[in-house]
Amino acid sequence: MAEDNKLNDQGAPEEAQAPETFEMPEINDGAADPAAAAGDGSAEAPTEALDEAKTGAAAAQSDMLSPEEQIADLKDKLLRALAENENTIRRARREREDAGKYAAANFARDMLSVGDNLHRALASIPGALREGDAETKSFIEGVEMTGRELLSVLERHGIIRISPLGEKFDHDRHEALFEVPTADADPGVVVQVLEDGFMVHDRLLRPARVGVAKALADPGESEGHAIDTSA
Repeated sequence: MAEDNKLNDQGAPEEAQAPETFEMPEINDGAADPAAAAGDGSAEAPTEALDEAKTGAAAAQSDMLSPEEQIADLKDKLLRALAENENTIRRARREREDAGKYAAANFARDMLSVGDNLHRALASIPGALREGDAETKSFIEGVEMTGRELLSVLERHGIIRISPLGEKFDHDRHEALFEVPTADADPGVVVQVLEDGFMVHDRLLRPARVGVAKALADPGESEGHAIDTSA
């Protein structure tokens, strides 16, 4: 058939050509990372590069200094390191001393309520009972001795009682609960102590709760001033 069998120039029939095939390019795993393919070491950690840069800059700066300037710089760094070390030692020593001085503060604060109750019990004993028989007197004296021993134990641990009766009011150690108008004491003087205060070494453990004297009011101030109408 003429149409089906085409002839070439020499008269031979042309062979059927196979369709072209698409070949996938080969993927090289080693060349996937440009930094790895380049082989210039740029894949190292950024921090290492920064450290090397800083070291190089410091070395360059050191090379620019004269020997005398380098000695002065090293001496300054040494003095700073020694001062910092001394401050650390002093701070640690102070913290250790404070821990030893104020370790019993919380325990002492809890024991103060026991001492307050004991003091209130002794204050509530009527005078007639104190003048009773020998057994009652001995019992009361034993309770009083217990209270004194408690204060002595607290003092041995640096806890000192504050009983400011007759003293000038101190905002740092006293707590004023009320004022007492009186002419028997100067204004601002403690005339009544409701509860003793305590210090632990140089720190306030509990303020003393007190009543403070107040000047008497002028009678003319409380009365209404009369209006003079004689003019």
